[in-house]
Amino acid sequence: MPDTPPVSLDDVRDAAARIEGVAHRTPVLRSRTLDELVGAEVFVKCENLQRVGAFKFRGAYNAASRLSPEHLAKGIAAYSSGNHAQAVALAARELGTTAVIVMPEDTPRAKLEATAGYGAEIVTYDRYTGDRVAIGEALAADRGLALIPPYEHPHVIAGQGTAALELIEEAGDLDALVVPVGGGGLIAGSATSAKGLLPDIRVIGVEPEAGDDTKRSLEAGRRVSIPVPRTIADGQAADIPGELTFSINRRLLDGITLVDDDQIREGMRFAFERLKTVVEPSGASALAALLAHRVEPLPRRIGVILSGGNIGARRFAELLGD
Repeated sequence: MPDTPPVSLDDVRDAAARIEGVAHRTPVLRSRTLDELVGAEVFVKCENLQRVGAFKFRGAYNAASRLSPEHLAKGIAAYSSGNHAQAVALAARELGTTAVIVMPEDTPRAKLEATAGYGAEIVTYDRYTGDRVAIGEALAADRGLALIPPYEHPHVIAGQGTAALELIEEAGDLDALVVPVGGGGLIAGSATSAKGLLPDIRVIGVEPEAGDDTKRSLEAGRRVSIPVPRTIADGQAADIPGELTFSINRRLLDGITLVDDDQIREGMRFAFERLKTVVEPSGASALAALLAHRVEPLPRRIGVILSGGNIGARRFAELLGD
């Protein structure tokens, strides 16, 4: 008898029911120009327009809303480079509790300010020398808080999978789904949804060239650690895939492709100039892969997720300035 997967399509559907009316059902954009440049029909899921500006709110709220009243009364802890931090902070506020978030010292200011704005206490660390998991676990244990990790949690993964569920419900049959990869939670949930609904669909992850830990891990058949990536895609600066997410992704993914920082910038530029929407570097990586023709063989109908849009005006101008 095959092993029961840690997250199922039913789990994603259950998460969809739980977040309905709390999370946004984000729009799916079409662009004739994009279709012509890519050579396929492209359906763009705009998670940059989700609450907190990223898909992360889906998983954070799904997980937080399942905590017992006793756990909620004590508060929630998390560690994050930015978007999960905001998501947990908002989920805590929605549920009437507090949040303490461990964040890198070099987190973009817009993400730090937004997290604090939702009422969270922020504890910073050096991402190049500190271990955020150890710091977060110690903090949660010391204060008696419920820890919600950014991707290593079945309820978080199921919540993230609702973005792909909505996309397929709206777009219909797709031949491929292209998704950014950081720790692997979004694509694990997306692949669970997509393969559950459309068994023949190809699910393709996109990583920055400097942060190809999932690609290396899939090729090696085991989790591979790399130096902390230095890339403009701060939300994808993972040094090793999650254990739970990798167990799902090695079974469901059809491949990983890579984009460099210049290609990510072009993805951001195209989204701004032609789709009239703002995405952060990590949020643009999957679109960048399509524009750079990094998805081969080319499917006929492609879904792509813009995973987030949390970037300040100054940083956006710096990255795209000529």
